[in-house]
Amino acid sequence: MEPYIIWILAAIALVIVELLTGTFYLLVLGVAAMAGAALAWFGLGFSVEAVVASIVGVLGVVLVHRYRVSHGQTPGSINAIDVGQRVTIESWVNETDGLARVHYRGTLWDAKVMGERGAGTTFYIRSVEGSTLHIAPERV
Repeated sequence: MEPYIIWILAAIALVIVELLTGTFYLLVLGVAAMAGAALAWFGLGFSVEAVVASIVGVLGVVLVHRYRVSHGQTPGSINAIDVGQRVTIESWVNETDGLARVHYRGTLWDAKVMGERGAGTTFYIRSVEGSTLHIAPERV
């Protein structure tokens, strides 16, 4: 198999995985792989292809990271769309530790109650950490 085809297949795979994650980092690596494919098409050696693809990849990742930081897109803000949404406590996993199961988006989620527990079962999402919702009785 020709080297440029391998680079193109790697680029396609990276872009497909990027479509599932939405972070733009893998898209940059896909572009870097396409740069390697272009050099392979012109018959340059693998070491040149790899060095250029690495440089394009590193520069692209640095630029994407700087853009995300400057626009307030830190890992904690990725799920900002969930913040402020209402959830309903279905059951307590450990009430003394504030761990509960809540109903949100049509399914049950793990949740940790932040601050006062209040009375009632309606809470609001404060933040998301992995698959655990941090909730409080008052809206943000």
